[in-house]
Amino acid sequence: MNQSSAPFRSLNTPVIERIETLLVDLPTIRPHRLSVTTMNGQTLMLVKIHCSDGIIGIGEGTTIGGLAYGGESPESMKLNIDTYFAPVMRDQDATQVQALMARIGKMVKENRFAKSAVETALLDAQGKRLGLPVSALLGGRRRESLPVAWTLASGDTARDIAEAEEMLARRRHRIFKLKIGAKELHEDIAHVAAIKAALGAQASVRVDVNMAWSEQDAAFGMAALADAGCELVEQPVASAAALARLMRRFPVALMADESLTGPESAFEIARVQGADVFAIKIEQNGGLFNAQRTAAIADAAGIGLYGGTMLEGGVGTIASAHLFATFANLQWGTELFGPLLLTEEILATPLDYRDFALTVPDGPGLGIALDEDRVAFFARDGLHRRTAS
Repeated sequence: MNQSSAPFRSLNTPVIERIETLLVDLPTIRPHRLSVTTMNGQTLMLVKIHCSDGIIGIGEGTTIGGLAYGGESPESMKLNIDTYFAPVMRDQDATQVQALMARIGKMVKENRFAKSAVETALLDAQGKRLGLPVSALLGGRRRESLPVAWTLASGDTARDIAEAEEMLARRRHRIFKLKIGAKELHEDIAHVAAIKAALGAQASVRVDVNMAWSEQDAAFGMAALADAGCELVEQPVASAAALARLMRRFPVALMADESLTGPESAFEIARVQGADVFAIKIEQNGGLFNAQRTAAIADAAGIGLYGGTMLEGGVGTIASAHLFATFANLQWGTELFGPLLLTEEILATPLDYRDFALTVPDGPGLGIALDEDRVAFFARDGLHRRTAS
């Protein structure tokens, strides 16, 4: 690139000086059982981007069950950011977030979860710099709070019913998603039916199969779930083609999740009419801007939106909340309960969950701050001291 075509940057433009990463291991309130794994704790990969104007942006990368869910883990995110992202980012203009993410994209293939963490940190820093919340950088929020579903995943029917009733009594959740697919099909159906019967009209019941069913099982299961009062089935099968064949055969909404890996996959699913609902996850899409593009494709295709989660901690959860607050349509609410699954708090001020919703902060950037002492206490020994200088 010759000098005349290079982007203008004044001497006062803040640049990225240092990228710091650390792993934080936190326990969960109970085992969280999915068809792919059982989680007994959660590891957060936190990234801090230190800029020449003294501003530090924070981001988070998290997966479900390490490598059980996909091709990235918190450990791989840390290693790849330290080794490959940091050299591409150092001394670059910290204010041009999309340009910098495009630069990273040319040098680092895939690594969507790590890219999401880095982009979140860049947006947090820019919001702090301008005195604006991240939602304003994404076009402006349309809502101040987001309805939040709670996932029932103990694997025990009586315990799940008791847990749901407690959440209703505390006015924390009235939408419940059940993790199924690990047990025999008829047993799973009976589990869902019993919980819906116990909760009745006071709560919405949905299920997530995490791709555990064959297409034949899904055809039987969706019909039975509809009869039981379930209103939505998330990713019962792995392939987008099978999703499309299941579409509109049953009076229950079908949601794509794992099949969505960015705008290109969203376009293809929309093209073949492969889902009624898209689960939007910033990490699976490779960042907030890509997730925003995926949501736009859904809107254009008449597909409903649901704010999904990778069971992130407070940083990743609130980054998602800023994005979801900007959506014109959010027909199916969100699942941003990740911090509530953890027994320990690493934010200086916990997120505000009340009246079945999560409040979106209005402070600069993400509007949150880390409790650095708590972060240091739970950081994996030794790793939190290693930075990409």
